[in-house]
Amino acid sequence: MSLYAEDTQKAIYLDNSRPIEERVEDALSRMTLEEKIAIIHAQSKFSSPGVARLGIPEVWCTDGPHGIRPEVLWDEWDQAKWTNDSCTAFPALTCLAATWNPEISLLYGKSIGEEARYRNKNILLGPGVNIYRTPLNGRNFEYMGEDPYLASKMVVPYVKGVQSNGVAACVKHYALNNNEVNRHTTNVILSDRALYEIYLPAFKAAVQEGKAWSIMGAYNLYKNQHCCHNEYLLNDILKSEWGFDGVVVSDWGGVHDTDQSIKNGLDLEFGSWTNGLSNGTSNAYDNYYMAFPYLQKIKSGTVDTKELDDKVRRVLRLIFRTSMNPDKPYGSFGSPEHFAAARKIGEEGIVLLKNEHDVLPLNIKQIKKIAVIGENAIKMMTVGGGSSSLKAKYEISPLEGIRNRFSKEGIEVVYARGYVGDASGEYNGVVTGQNLQDNRSEEELVAEAVKVAGHVDCVIFVGGLNKSAGQDCEDADRKQLELPYNQNRVIEALAKVNKNLVYVNISGNAVAMPWVDDVPAILQAWFLGSESGTALASVIAGDVNPSGKLPFTFPMSLNDVPAHKLNAYPGVKRMDSQIMDEEYSEGIFVGYRWYEKEKIQPLFTFGHGLSYTQFKYGKVKLSNSQMTVDGKLKISVPVSNVGNRKGAEVVQLYISDLKSSLPRPVKELKDFNKVELNPGETKEINFTIEKDMLSFFDDTRHEWVVEPGKFEVLIGSSSSDIRGRVKFELQ
Repeated sequence: MSLYAEDTQKAIYLDNSRPIEERVEDALSRMTLEEKIAIIHAQSKFSSPGVARLGIPEVWCTDGPHGIRPEVLWDEWDQAKWTNDSCTAFPALTCLAATWNPEISLLYGKSIGEEARYRNKNILLGPGVNIYRTPLNGRNFEYMGEDPYLASKMVVPYVKGVQSNGVAACVKHYALNNNEVNRHTTNVILSDRALYEIYLPAFKAAVQEGKAWSIMGAYNLYKNQHCCHNEYLLNDILKSEWGFDGVVVSDWGGVHDTDQSIKNGLDLEFGSWTNGLSNGTSNAYDNYYMAFPYLQKIKSGTVDTKELDDKVRRVLRLIFRTSMNPDKPYGSFGSPEHFAAARKIGEEGIVLLKNEHDVLPLNIKQIKKIAVIGENAIKMMTVGGGSSSLKAKYEISPLEGIRNRFSKEGIEVVYARGYVGDASGEYNGVVTGQNLQDNRSEEELVAEAVKVAGHVDCVIFVGGLNKSAGQDCEDADRKQLELPYNQNRVIEALAKVNKNLVYVNISGNAVAMPWVDDVPAILQAWFLGSESGTALASVIAGDVNPSGKLPFTFPMSLNDVPAHKLNAYPGVKRMDSQIMDEEYSEGIFVGYRWYEKEKIQPLFTFGHGLSYTQFKYGKVKLSNSQMTVDGKLKISVPVSNVGNRKGAEVVQLYISDLKSSLPRPVKELKDFNKVELNPGETKEINFTIEKDMLSFFDDTRHEWVVEPGKFEVLIGSSSSDIRGRVKFELQ
């Protein structure tokens, strides 16, 4: 008879009223050595075993972070071909970051957490918070931009929202996974200052403020150790400095050594002997690095069980927080509320980059016919891109959304292809069912687009990138900053025949726009998920006033990006080795920090985003011109909507250290507040300055330092649009 059946009353781990740590220790004391080893590695592509003898359930993971992945077979990546696993596709995380709204992030996390909970998943593999270092990184669309503060503020509510459903958020990819090319063999070299100031803050916030229950190691190396078993990142920083009590999960295929896995902080091993994409060895799980090889080392006396017990404690703690949590909700899946949330996130994340002559919103009273041009107006974007690829319940294309919206006004919408990019429609066995084959020549496609554009009141070109390999996609980087598929030629031709041209950029990355002066209106529309077309059409029609702000800089050229300017990307291959050493020569000067330091004018600055109304900033007021190290300063600024539409403005606070012992950026984002205002309405926006907002990381002392001296607070609508300044002195 099993222990679970005969000893229920004595089993503390089954008593939900007892503290989790007591339950963990009780369960651990009842497990055999073999059961402990089994619980720390996979048993299938997406699950690890529990302890059936004790009634402790399995751990089931699902890919995110934009929706719940369809089921795959037990041992293979092939689709299980369920008919009830079509999910809500939420916008990509670049779109979420562009909302600059933590409340929207909470809605996102809560909604996707409900979907994961309904599907009985215990770990959602997301969100991603790797810093945007180069616009060529194929996986930037899954992350939250170039600024560590913005990413930190946006990741915390996402984590809390997911975990409110009894599902663990798994924050990834920890750390320094900033390009996809050579991702398994790149050894990152950088200063501790850059590590702590730029690349770690969002992870730290997720752990200490969001209380994340799991974190995923990255594929790359740091200090010549793979990040999935990295002593400095996992033991010294994550677990010792930050006090992380959750589970370190390996990325699929990210484990390379048994001894390092034992000693250097890995807790749960997945995907070994696969590259994360192709088939691995079926039923190879007992031979994983932390499976039979670990067991043999213990039985032979080579290692003891100290590290093993810590790993098992962490896995048990996660199980008690998730699958054995009796208070978790039931969740919901593909609900109207989730599709409404996806639409709201998309609408709020769309960024109006340019709007000369008030081309947008379209004047419905003066328009009778609209031309929509471009492959991205019809191509499904929920399929593809890597592990974030989804089987969505539905996806409304930009063309469909625009037609649905403007047909209500009696406006005709016509379509022309304009260019042919990727006609395929399948990824990991999920098939879109679209037939995008088009054998016409480039000349024929351009000629048709020009002809159509010349006989309409407005042209909406929907282009940008897609989720094919070599674009916005896992496991490869982009080859260039320029638009693919000769889109520039089409856009330039359209600009000559119709002055009312709107360019809609679908991407998770910056792109070059050599025609920017010839196109009056530009929207950054991201990958918007199931409600893509509906969200886009609502902004174009003016039903929604755009309020998104860029979470990263759009450079004029690739040579303006420090990783490329300094020849740091993608690294240098070692002799007689597959390892690539990539030195982050730019240090802390990433994104807008670099452009301002070098006085380089970008195409669009960090934090930029226009509105259909106008906002006026009043005088910035400071509570005191002096501040003590233990004190605080209050900042206030009145902001007014002086236009004729309701709108939302992101008031951004930057701080400049006017004299420092170490080089510092011209200014750094330290706070922001998104405020919604009716026409004629004024609200006072308040901020609080604390010493942590003034500090920098000193490599030699290995600590955060606050130096006395003069500082300047800058309040603006973007990093380049500063509306007010005020100085104070730290004593």
